[in-house]
Amino acid sequence: MRFEFKLPDIGEGMVEGEIVKWHANVGDELHEDAPMVDVMTDKATVTISAPKAGKVLEINAKEGEIKKVGSVLIVLDAAGENGHKAASSAPAARAQTPAAAPKAAGTSQKVLASPATRRMAQEMGVDLATVTATGEGGRVTPEDLKRAKQGVPATSHASAPGDKRVPLRGLRRKIAEKMTLSKTKIPHFTYVDEADLTALVSLREKTEKTMQGKVRLTYLPFFVKAVISGLKEFPMMNAVLDEAAQEIIVKASYNIGIAAATPEGLTVPVIKNADKKSIAELAEEIQRLAEKAKSGSLALEDLSGGTFTITSLGALGGMFATPIINYPEVGIVGIHKIEKRPVVRDDKIVIREMMYLSLSLDHRVVDGETGARFAAHVIEKLQNPAQGNL
Repeated sequence: MRFEFKLPDIGEGMVEGEIVKWHANVGDELHEDAPMVDVMTDKATVTISAPKAGKVLEINAKEGEIKKVGSVLIVLDAAGENGHKAASSAPAARAQTPAAAPKAAGTSQKVLASPATRRMAQEMGVDLATVTATGEGGRVTPEDLKRAKQGVPATSHASAPGDKRVPLRGLRRKIAEKMTLSKTKIPHFTYVDEADLTALVSLREKTEKTMQGKVRLTYLPFFVKAVISGLKEFPMMNAVLDEAAQEIIVKASYNIGIAAATPEGLTVPVIKNADKKSIAELAEEIQRLAEKAKSGSLALEDLSGGTFTITSLGALGGMFATPIINYPEVGIVGIHKIEKRPVVRDDKIVIREMMYLSLSLDHRVVDGETGARFAAHVIEKLQNPAQGNL
């Protein structure tokens, strides 16, 4: 009988979600626990499975559409029902392994295409799963098939010669919303200083050898340690502003977000209780989160609870930047490329491993002097890593 599935709260009191990808079409027969729809929350994309078996009668949300919790997304002719209409009392659908971003075409997911397009693909000998879809809602069009057959790259929704329109959806839309919220709500100021990392470069090389290739050791674990030391010295840096209550909440835990680039955009997995981890443990956790980010398998718990963020472009880090604060945190530090530069030491010009450090702060909570002292503290720890500072 008729079964209405409503969008559930799938994590941390969400009020709405974006429909990223449907794994079903009207007329499909779904078995219980079959992947049904990908929904993006503020944190991650979650695949919701069918709570029961049945034939799809209606789909009430388009891909890219924002739906409120409690909205009817899909209607099934549920197998084995006793004739009573199922609505809000229906069992919740199961949320499967979350992902950091929508999955790309070319996976085992169901491809959206009309019967005519499917027949055309069969006749042309083209695998629909390998075709880049440019049609509405991510559907494969006959033109997409022709381009795939000829090996011509797709140009989605061309509006004029040389132009194309790319829908602002999924992770990219969440990034846009988060950045706009941060810049609108928070009066940013940025402080820049430089650090002499010659000693740290040497220490990292020695430490990596002792780890015998068990995990890749980058500079990030050392930066995390130095930042945590600074947060403990300046507690207001490890805080959030509760605007409604007009209170500053100083966090007791040290959960460090590490901005990570993915093919779909930037995401910020969080190292929980980072102050309790050794350099080796931090390296393992950073590698784990980075691999999950690249594969699109970050869970909600991997992306929540951050208290301060570090963003790095590594060798591509440029001279310095003005990073945008990860709202509602009050600070973010940008670390940049380490390069040999001539500097003056004891009135002599010497070559040292130098790096700029950029710190963006919420001026409602943190003053310039505090920011400068925090930066100086972090730099001192980085410049003298072998003295037990880290």
